[in-house]
Amino acid sequence: MFLEEAADFLLSLPIKARNKVQYNITVAQHENDSELFKKLTDNIWEFRTRYNGMAYRLFAFWDSETRSMVIATHGLIKKTQKTPSKEIQRAEAIMKAYYEQRKQD
Repeated sequence: MFLEEAADFLLSLPIKARNKVQYNITVAQHENDSELFKKLTDNIWEFRTRYNGMAYRLFAFWDSETRSMVIATHGLIKKTQKTPSKEIQRAEAIMKAYYEQRKQD
């Protein structure tokens, strides 16, 4: 499942890069490969895609209520080796808002 920011990020990518990201997500659903799906914190993970010399990242978390659904929060084109802590914090804030919204529904 893609939250709005993640969907917008994917739509902003060139079609071939978007297809590669979506392909890697499909592969990660069937294989445990830390090159494709890596745990960053207790709650935040990242889908990792390298295409045409660019590093694309989608941040995600597991829905603890369904225990199976991965929720993609947002994405970025990574320019440095280290994942920016502000992006992890952003993913955590989006996750918190997601759970707050679910409580209201």
